[in-house]
Formats: sequence, C-alpha cells, structure tokens
Amino acid sequence: MSKIDKKVYRMTHIENISHILKYGITHKNSLNSNPHFVNIGDLSLIDNREHKEVTVDNGDFLNFTTKSIKLGEYIPFYFGVKMPMLYIMQMGGNFVEKATKPEDIIYLVCSIDKIINKKLDFYFSDGHATNNYTSFYEKDQIYKMDEIVDWSSIKAPYWGGDENLNIKRKKQAEFLVSIDLSPDLIIGFGCYNENAKKRLIELGVEESKIKVIPQGYF
Repeated sequence: MSKIDKKVYRMTHIENISHILKYGITHKNSLNSNPHFVNIGDLSLIDNREHKEVTVDNGDFLNFTTKSIKLGEYIPFYFGVKMPMLYIMQMGGNFVEKATKPEDIIYLVCSIDKIINKKLDFYFSDGHATNNYTSFYEKDQIYKMDEIVDWSSIKAPYWGGDENLNIKRKKQAEFLVSIDLSPDLIIGFGCYNENAKKRLIELGVEESKIKVIPQGYF
C-alpha cells in the first residue's frame, strides 16, 4: 500500500502536556488516563458522544447490515486546524466551562501513516460525527480518503450561516482511534505564539517538533 502523507490534529490544554509526553494521548477510560486532565471542550457534546452509536456504512446509507460503534469509546481527531469547536473553546458559549485563551490551546499532530504502521484500530468520517448526514468508514477505506474527505471544506476559512451548513459539517470530519496513542506517535505540537512555544520547551517538548501557527487560531 502507498504511504498516506496526511496528518490529524487534536486540541488540548497546555497543562495536559506533561502527562501526554509520558503516557501519550490517552482515552479517558484508560488505565493511564490523566487524573488531572484539563478539559476545554463542550461538556454537552462530550456527554452526547459518550452514548451515541453510529453506523459504519462506508458511505452506503442503504446498507443496514453494517456494525455500529459508540463514539465515546474512541479518541477523536480532526483533519485540519481552526475548527468551529476551537471558536467555542476560545470564545466560550454552549456548554464550554470557560473560555480558553489561544496561548493555552495546543495542537497535537499525528501521522496517519504512523498510526497505520502501529496497526491501531480506527475509523474515519466524512463530516461531524454527530450529524445524521455523516457517513463512517472502516480503516481499509483510508486509501480512498481523498475521494471521501472534502479537503476544500476542511480548509474553508468561512463556514458560518445557514448557506454553509454542509461545509461546516464536512469541515469537521473526524479520525477516530480506538486505544491510547503512545508519545512516539505525536510528530508535532502546534501553538499560538512564542510564549506558548517557550512553555512547551520548558515542559520537555523538543523544539524541533514545535510550530508556531497563529493562523490556526481565532
């Protein structure tokens, strides 16, 4: 199989980095989960995902014999940065406990190819995971990813308004990993400014793995 030169991104609070450097990106039910995890997400969405089952139909809405998975059992990643959820994290609103300044939000960057080589189980979607129009795909479909994931929507700078609802849905396509990702699978750390970079270095992140990307924030 050909190499997949694509990355996936997960946002976290900078205070979680020390634990991540030691244990990797862990599921909340993992034995290695962070007991002091700082959450920056929408609590209502997290709770909804905990129990929501979705069908892995590989894009065939009429296939009623496929298996279902529970979103809460997987660690979600996005295929890009500057997502609608980031806006909520930074500005507050919905059921986000409090707004988080961009300097405290870090992107964890992982290589899909490395995840495949580690033989981790995963699924991916063509849109927001809780949207009924979204389809989910098994890992053997990943080599057709460019035909499934709408990269123009993922990179779209504008997604507000009723006229862009489907762009907003497709922009938030997900990559779902079933188990913890070890630290070596994290190939990069994205941050807002030089001060955040300095803090990451002080926490033990290799400088060569850090990229300052203010354009990845609101």
